Amino acid sequence: MTTQTRSTTALVPPVEETRYEEELARGLAAADEEAFAAIYRRWGSLVHTMATRSLGDTHEADDVTQQVFIGAWRGRNGFRPDRGALGAWLVGITRRKIIDALAARTRRLSLVDSAAHGAAPAATTAAAPDDVLDRVLLVEALSRLPRAQREVLCLAFFEDLTQAQIAERTGVPLGTVKSHARRGLHRLRMVIEQDHV
Repeated sequence: MTTQTRSTTALVPPVEETRYEEELARGLAAADEEAFAAIYRRWGSLVHTMATRSLGDTHEADDVTQQVFIGAWRGRNGFRPDRGALGAWLVGITRRKIIDALAARTRRLSLVDSAAHGAAPAATTAAAPDDVLDRVLLVEALSRLPRAQREVLCLAFFEDLTQAQIAERTGVPLGTVKSHARRGLHRLRMVIEQDHV
C-alpha cells in the first residue's frame, strides 16, 4: 500500500479525502505499519489536543495519546467502517482513555490525600461512568474560558482553595479574583447550557 502524507492546511475535496481515509482504514485492518504511521500523522495532533484540553497536563496527554494509538493498533480488528469513520473511532478511543486517566488521577489524589492525613485509604470504589463523563465535560467547558477565569475556577474546583487563598497564591487582588470567579461561573454556565441545547 502506498501512503501519502497529507498536508493539514491544504483543502482536499471531500470525495478524495474519504477515499484516502478508506485506504488508511483498509491498511489498518491489514496491519500495514505504513498506513498506521499515516493514521498517526493524520490524527495524532487531534488526539493529543483533546487529551491536553481535558487533562490540563501535557505529560498525561502524551501518555494518553500513546495509549490511544496502542489501543487502536491492538484493537484494529474491532474497527467497523460501516459504523463510522476512522477518525470518529479514534476520537471514541481517546474519550475512553481520557476518562481512564481522570479516574486514575482521582485515585492517586485520594491516596495522596489519605497518606497526608495519616488515614487509611478510602475504599476505592469505581467512579460511576456518568461522574467521570461529567468531569470530562466540565474540563472541556473550562478550557473554553479566558485564561484568568479558568485559572481561578480550576484552583477553586480542583484544589479546593478559597478566593482569599487564590489571591494569595496568584498575587492577584482579592476583588479581581472574585470578579474572575463570578464572570467565569456565568460564562461556564452559558457554555454548558449551549452544549446541552
